[in-house]
Amino acid sequence: MKKLLSSLFIVLALAGVTTLALGANSFAVVDPSAEVGKGVVGAGGDKSDTGTALPKLIQDVVNVLLYVIGAVAVIMIVIGGIRYTTSNGDSSQVTSAKNTILYAVVGLVIALLAYAIVNFVVNAF
Repeated sequence: MKKLLSSLFIVLALAGVTTLALGANSFAVVDPSAEVGKGVVGAGGDKSDTGTALPKLIQDVVNVLLYVIGAVAVIMIVIGGIRYTTSNGDSSQVTSAKNTILYAVVGLVIALLAYAIVNFVVNAF
């Protein structure tokens, strides 16, 4: 019963956080005809922003990769922590677990630096 209540609490808390993160505008009623009109106007090709398509695409790809790398790094840190706690004092397993955590953190730092460099270059040009 306790496990069920804690699971229910976690689900409700995540639902609340998600609702707050989405904001009130996500649930606003939108006039469909106005949205269709935006698509029709945009289909003609706005000539004013011809040079922003490639930099925007590069930034989007880098942002997605950063999220994926961040998620993988967190998973690897958790795996390294589990391996560290279950090593039972075996020095080779402890070293392997520490290396897993170290490499995950180094990979995350390199990913953040790459993100900063790409954004600097894209915004400079």
